Amino acid sequence: MAPHLVQPGWRFWRQAACTLGASVQHRTWAGTPRIPRPGSLWGATTTSPRICRSGSSTSARAPEVTLTRERYPVRRLPFSVVSREDLEAFERVVPGRVITDPEVLEASNVDWLRTVRGSSAVLLRPRTSEEVAHILRYCHERNLAVNPQGGNTGMVGGSVPVFDEIILSTALMNQVISFHDLSGTLVCQAGCVLEELSRHVEERGFIMPLDLGAKGSCHIGGNVATNAGGLRFLRYGSLHGTVLGLEVVLADGTVLNCLSAPRKDNTGYDLKQLFIGSEGTLGVITAVSILCPPKPRAVNVAFLGCPGFPEVLQTFSTCKGLLGEILSAYEFMDAECMWLVRHHLCLASPVQESPFYVLIETSGSRAGHDAEKLNDFLEQVLRSGLVTDGTVATDHMKVKALWALRERISEALSRDGYVYKYDLSLPTERLYDLVTDLRVRLGPQAKHVVGYGHLGDGNLHLNVTSEAFSPSVLDALEPYVYEWTAGQRGSVSAEHGLGFRKRGVISYSKPPEALRLMRQLKALLDPKGILNPYKTLPAQA
Repeated sequence: MAPHLVQPGWRFWRQAACTLGASVQHRTWAGTPRIPRPGSLWGATTTSPRICRSGSSTSARAPEVTLTRERYPVRRLPFSVVSREDLEAFERVVPGRVITDPEVLEASNVDWLRTVRGSSAVLLRPRTSEEVAHILRYCHERNLAVNPQGGNTGMVGGSVPVFDEIILSTALMNQVISFHDLSGTLVCQAGCVLEELSRHVEERGFIMPLDLGAKGSCHIGGNVATNAGGLRFLRYGSLHGTVLGLEVVLADGTVLNCLSAPRKDNTGYDLKQLFIGSEGTLGVITAVSILCPPKPRAVNVAFLGCPGFPEVLQTFSTCKGLLGEILSAYEFMDAECMWLVRHHLCLASPVQESPFYVLIETSGSRAGHDAEKLNDFLEQVLRSGLVTDGTVATDHMKVKALWALRERISEALSRDGYVYKYDLSLPTERLYDLVTDLRVRLGPQAKHVVGYGHLGDGNLHLNVTSEAFSPSVLDALEPYVYEWTAGQRGSVSAEHGLGFRKRGVISYSKPPEALRLMRQLKALLDPKGILNPYKTLPAQA
């Protein structure tokens, strides 16, 4: 298929802001000469960020996912089974919103990666925290297990049932309660989709403090329950800092309303922190109060090619020193990631082929000031050989297109075969060593071994693909990956959580004393263990 060309718009930098006369090797991309203009590092290119190739994979109907209870050694706990009387009771609480149609339930029983599958026979869709409280109070009395579910975009099987747990969906709890224009405090229900919240606050001159590739589907309640990190972590930090308050329904139906709006509240224990990252095992988050930063007036995204990982690290060091307060994201991806997004998603690279790529975002209040700082940075990394090629976008659509190359890697991987996913925190200087190590260790057993992630946070997304699930590949990966990570004093879960698939490896990152205290907290808040069972904490003998 021939490339689809759009109007010229890709450029490395504003001509008025560039003073460099550096020469860059001319090349051709997608049939269009890419020649630097006088006074700029790289010239404009008419290349579209999207180009389709013949031979790109087209997904056929996906095969049925094996039931979790059949693939994994897990035993059902002695919970009650949903009866007709239970369904009638739920119908009285949420009339018309008790779903038992197997075809509708299928999507909620299978995770986004299609690696785990439950067998729930009922899905409940409450609209208010009061309805959630009634449901949990009833389930607590009847000893019915409950699986809270938001947008079902999780990576570790934490958002779908393992057996026949009742699925409690927050999809209809999607109302914005309030927004304070002076402080930037947003209060909303847990089922609000992150992308829709972003639009809501941007119309008022603010942005959400987190941004994820799954923003079009994920719910803010699920983001908080998993302590999602995402693409703005470097600038705005974790949800432990930006979430001001929560409303949570406990296992027995008690509504804990801690929707505090003040940024400073030093009265007693900070209970909301217990539920951030608890993955629905301690309570069901029903509303969130979160602090939104002002919307930057100037946003630039640079997409650069680097000749090696040492240059990626040195570029980051230079970036922190020269960009300072306007640096909002520093992402990296390897050449195999680029191949995957081009091959499976028809996305085109706007720079020449390189062993590594980095995406840098700056956000500030003065376009001219930011342009000058970014230009100084680009001049230095080019002159020193840390960067071999690159492009910069300031236009909103071009910025989105550059971000798509990074954000859609996970989607591309899902089309490449069965994916073994690892979300690790490691010392920055050792971040890519494990990827290189595993390519040698796995050899031809793996289709691809790729590394990408939030280098600014020391967060590696390590992914391995094979044609289908292979016990031998899994045995080669685990526990080797976790032991390697523990040897570097890293974390086996940087931002995805533990869910069902990683719950057994928590001891690689937490000492026995911490695990014992976690079990005590679970027993205190959910004595019957009905909330998201089989998740987060390892099974007890």
